[in-house]
Amino acid sequence: MASPLEMVEASCTGLVRRMVNLPRAISRALDHGLDVMRASGGRRNHHHQFPPPYHVPVQQHHQPPPLDQSFTTNLQPDWSFLAGFEQQFGVVHPFFYACRFVEALKMARDEEKLVFLYLHSPDHPFTPPFCKATLCSEVVVQFLDANFVSWGGGADSGDGLHMATTLRPASFPFCAVVAPCSADSLAVIQQIEGPVTPEELVEILQTMLEEQGLVFGNGRAKVEEKRMADLRLRQEGAAYSASLQADQKKEAKVEKRTQHQDNAIAQDAQILIRFPNGERKEKTFSCMDKIEAIFAFVDSLGLPGIGRNYRLVSSFPRKAYGVDQMDMTLKDAGIYPLATLFIELV
Repeated sequence: MASPLEMVEASCTGLVRRMVNLPRAISRALDHGLDVMRASGGRRNHHHQFPPPYHVPVQQHHQPPPLDQSFTTNLQPDWSFLAGFEQQFGVVHPFFYACRFVEALKMARDEEKLVFLYLHSPDHPFTPPFCKATLCSEVVVQFLDANFVSWGGGADSGDGLHMATTLRPASFPFCAVVAPCSADSLAVIQQIEGPVTPEELVEILQTMLEEQGLVFGNGRAKVEEKRMADLRLRQEGAAYSASLQADQKKEAKVEKRTQHQDNAIAQDAQILIRFPNGERKEKTFSCMDKIEAIFAFVDSLGLPGIGRNYRLVSSFPRKAYGVDQMDMTLKDAGIYPLATLFIELV
């Protein structure tokens, strides 16, 4: 089945909203390792109406001013947006990767997903209610974590400023679904400007995903099948699907011989840990190990930007593990034999 990126790669006509040139700082980084792709998609505004398809030539868009030559692609991630957002609205929010925008594009390509882009304008009057009531709502958090790679940035600094200069939002709050089209351009597939409710935002994005499937011949049923497959991959990891089937067969044989499910052989727990900067670590634990063992493993890595003030979060259904769950076994927590956990800074 075609992935979302393969679907948008199929054509640069049809439902594409517009093409824009990437800012120089981002396109320079994109030149290093990002495959050349094309994209198409649809636009729905917050009134849920589609205008006729149109294409905006890249050369018509104003380019942001060139950066100083000392600017390099090795800049450290900007944690200011995420820290400020959590300080004001709490830690329940979409999993915004604390990395440069180009790195979010690469992660989306690797995971065969699209990027959900949020530009934060803290001084706009609609921003606080939108963030609190919509962006941080449980239904939006779970939908975005399951279907997109989410990236956010302040509209007045860093990569967020460059993207705001490029995309030229007419109003805030501003969200967009984007995909790389080439080494120096970007396809804006979906754009939402102004306040929307949680239900409206999910409906807009779900309809966009379904209509993408219809345009490229996959059908509504196949789009839903792909969405569920992506969800399973995010929770378990594709690398363990074969071993999971083997473990299940072994369990069935043991249970049939002993006639007692409680006496089945204890299994290992394969845990995939995702960090805010996009790094991944895998570790095998016993299902009888406590959650405290996972925290000890993360602390032993000594990764920059990860102190001791964090918690472990499963994406769907969303569940957080912190100090109060330290003594719970992985089996009792339901995070075995396979699980994917995110590091969420507190």
